[in-house]
Amino acid sequence: MRSTVVIKGNRSGMSVYLDPQAPFEQVLEDVEKKFRESAKFWGSVQMALTIEGRKLSAAEEYQVVNAITGSSQVEILCLIDQDGERIRRCEKALNEKLMELSAQTGQFYKGDLNRGDCLESESSVVVIGDVHHGARIIAKGNVVILGELKGSVFAGAAGNQEAVVVALDMAPVQIRIGDISSRIGEKGRRLGRGPMIAAVEDQAIRTRPMKKNFLNLLNFN
Repeated sequence: MRSTVVIKGNRSGMSVYLDPQAPFEQVLEDVEKKFRESAKFWGSVQMALTIEGRKLSAAEEYQVVNAITGSSQVEILCLIDQDGERIRRCEKALNEKLMELSAQTGQFYKGDLNRGDCLESESSVVVIGDVHHGARIIAKGNVVILGELKGSVFAGAAGNQEAVVVALDMAPVQIRIGDISSRIGEKGRRLGRGPMIAAVEDQAIRTRPMKKNFLNLLNFN
């Protein structure tokens, strides 16, 4: 019997394929079962969700999200689909929020950083874009990357080991926080699924899934 639910990881988070022919009630039960069985695999993470295979109403989307979060420790940050208008609304809301953050902190960069680029900040910095191989960020505070990190980051450059590095997709060459450094490798390797945070613990840099509402706790000074 073909499965009515197929879960796959992707760069943005995860995609869930739902059988378009099966009754919705059955699909919903199978979603709960799948995520209950794989809860240990996914762990406690925040992810964007893409639903594929069948068109759902807003109420049905809500039920699917509740089935996932109620059966696992996965937190769904947002839904991604092919609805161009919804995507534009999400982008607009994100940009407005980040512009508000920029006005409060003055530390905001929009765009990709490519090989040879070096972004420096006297405090914390938020980057909307990807940090590619050969690019560097140096900040005296926290570094938050709303994109992919493949380059090198030096947070807490003034010796602050309380600083953190956050990225939606973390596969860095090197992370340094204060006086503690962790070199991953020339090509870098992905350090986890979905948003990740790197921080100093026991005099070593550790990475783990980003917890709920963590960005609200960061001190952007």
